[in-house]
Amino acid sequence: MYESGENYLETVLILKEKQGIVRSIDIARALNFSKPSVSRAVGILKEDGYIIVEPNGEIEFTEKGRERAERIYERHKLLTEFLKKVSGVEARLAEEDACKMEHIISEETFQGIKRFMNQR
Repeated sequence: MYESGENYLETVLILKEKQGIVRSIDIARALNFSKPSVSRAVGILKEDGYIIVEPNGEIEFTEKGRERAERIYERHKLLTEFLKKVSGVEARLAEEDACKMEHIISEETFQGIKRFMNQR
């Protein structure tokens, strides 16, 4: 899966936590993307077995999709905290950088950072 697909899954997870129900229009607003772009991405995520789109337009995760979204969001949160606390950068910059890093960091490095943060 590409970074953009992971960002969509993460956005769906965050929106579900905030508002319960998520539709394509909610994703478009959250990401400031066009409706056609979101529709295409949602279609790909559906084809790849990460989400289900209900007849009323509500987006639900498959087990595979929820696991992937939670894994990405965990990385995002932990890396944001790591950057704020360890490097001392401001919250906005830490958030932006974590969003980039979460997609490329190896599992081994992530687990090392996680261990380090849990020891603090």
